[in-house]
Amino acid sequence: MKRIALFASGSGSNAEKIADYFAGPRQADNAEVAISLVLTNNPKAGVIDRARRGFGTGLVHTPVLVFDRPTFYKTNQIVELLQNQGIDLIVLAGFMWLIPADLVRAFPNRIVNIHPALLPNYGGKGMYGHFVHEAVVAAGETESGITIHFVNEHYDEGAVIYQASCSIALTDTPEDVARKVQLLEHEHYPRVVGEVIQAL
Repeated sequence: MKRIALFASGSGSNAEKIADYFAGPRQADNAEVAISLVLTNNPKAGVIDRARRGFGTGLVHTPVLVFDRPTFYKTNQIVELLQNQGIDLIVLAGFMWLIPADLVRAFPNRIVNIHPALLPNYGGKGMYGHFVHEAVVAAGETESGITIHFVNEHYDEGAVIYQASCSIALTDTPEDVARKVQLLEHEHYPRVVGEVIQAL
């Protein structure tokens, strides 16, 4: 059994797509893959309700841990929990905080993130969600997309695993770009996560 921990701060749509992907008879190195734990820094995050209802797949509910900033950055509790749970891969699905160095060291090349732009452009601190799409439109870009990458101690600087792009029309608003990018996220992120965990 290979175990995934999902970190999310928002609605959890990518988390649910990943859970859906592994809910069927999918195999990774002939071992089943389980979403073992959902962790969030936001007690009002939509991902909590999604996890508690089994992500809509008929699964039993996925355990959820809500944690605060001091716990995440000033203690070893999260690292120890993930290790004790036998987590093989950490997947960030709309998680907004920088991953602390001790967690990166504990799971080298086992933390994956998705960014809603084609890195290295439009990455870094403060560049997430609508801020990215607004910057892309303001710059007059003709394409955007997603970047799936490993996580290191810096925002959006880990090694790229996969990128996919979409075209942007001159008349597109940031909301239009967001919809196009989210389609790419839902199409590709679960599959790439599957490929990463299969390679472990």
